[in-house]
Amino acid sequence: MMAAIAAAESGGSVCLLEPNERLGKKLNITGKGRCNLTNQCSLETFLQNIPRNGRFLYSAYSQFDSDAVMAFFEGLGVPLKVERGNRVFPVSDRAFDISGALEKRLKRLGVQVVRDRGEALLMQDGVLRGVRTDGGDREAACVIVASGGVSYPLTGSTGDGYRLAEQAGHKIVEPRGSLVPLCAAGTLCAAAQGLSLRNAALRVYENGKKIYQDFGEMLFTHFGVSGPMILSASAHMRHFGKKTYRLEIDLKPALDEPALDKRLVSDFGKHPNSDFINALDELLPKKLIGPFVELTGIDPREKVHDLTREQRRRVLNLMKALPLEITGPRPVAEAIVTSGGVAVKEVNPSTMESKLLPGLFFAGEVLDVDAYTGGFNLQIAWCTGRLAGQSAAARLERADGLPDGASEERNGHE
Repeated sequence: MMAAIAAAESGGSVCLLEPNERLGKKLNITGKGRCNLTNQCSLETFLQNIPRNGRFLYSAYSQFDSDAVMAFFEGLGVPLKVERGNRVFPVSDRAFDISGALEKRLKRLGVQVVRDRGEALLMQDGVLRGVRTDGGDREAACVIVASGGVSYPLTGSTGDGYRLAEQAGHKIVEPRGSLVPLCAAGTLCAAAQGLSLRNAALRVYENGKKIYQDFGEMLFTHFGVSGPMILSASAHMRHFGKKTYRLEIDLKPALDEPALDKRLVSDFGKHPNSDFINALDELLPKKLIGPFVELTGIDPREKVHDLTREQRRRVLNLMKALPLEITGPRPVAEAIVTSGGVAVKEVNPSTMESKLLPGLFFAGEVLDVDAYTGGFNLQIAWCTGRLAGQSAAARLERADGLPDGASEERNGHE
């Protein structure tokens, strides 16, 4: 939608192919339906939040940064607000207001929206001629592929863009999930299934070295862990199969070790004749007590007054660093974002145009760029879409300015 708007605003005659029953289907579920549409930050901060090929986005972001995105949507009549971490949302907390504003702008600009799917590029003698769709051939001098990745396929992200890119000779970096739930070894997660921790601290280790830490919410599931903090952590875990990953969860981040030890002595002192497993009610969520006690190796029926200092230390260590061995991510279809896609070395970062096939442009998640949570991935969509749309229109304008017959590659007006 952003690419189509930018191309139309720049004078292009635009047809938008949309296989879904409505526009913005994936956009409408972002941010739990609230739509975290960007992050109000500097170029430096933006690039720091792009773990893969961030420099490729330098030109696109410089031309349409977060402030420009905010001005664009407010200009379309959508009031915005900035929340914790500089995350930007519509004041209404409704993603539909963002997609609706884009749809109205498309109509106002006269963009033709066709419910159809691009099946293949039309090429003749190495020249782009248009797109073959389910409904027939559509001639066009420029084609923008903005079809997303392969995450959440029910929203239309089914990998169509990769096939089109490969047809033009582009290399596709193998797609995988980013911002994705994680599978864990052992029985703890399944035993605690459904338990949500709201104020936990997390540390991520790669081959034993700490690579990331966070604080916030997480959820235990039948397969492992999920929730906002886990999704963010997963973006830093990019070498499954080559490296090992371990999580450590601090269940008592507000207490340092001496303070927690005093708390344990106090709580255990209240119930000296209780079984160990019954003395943790005020320290741990109920669902976690059983699997936690199992990890300590302490007999659950051992009396609290019989616990040794060493055993109490074991309890403390586990509360401050509950370990989870991560076996891998959940399938890419369950990821919020796809990592991988069209190799950026084959795309001009100043225009988003293919270096292999003139007139072919790429935007958004189909490219091999992805970001951490916080509005950065939608910012990538906006700035690359806008640059691709403007660049495609400029290419058509250059072709229009040539003498009759001088532009062999222009065989249409879309």
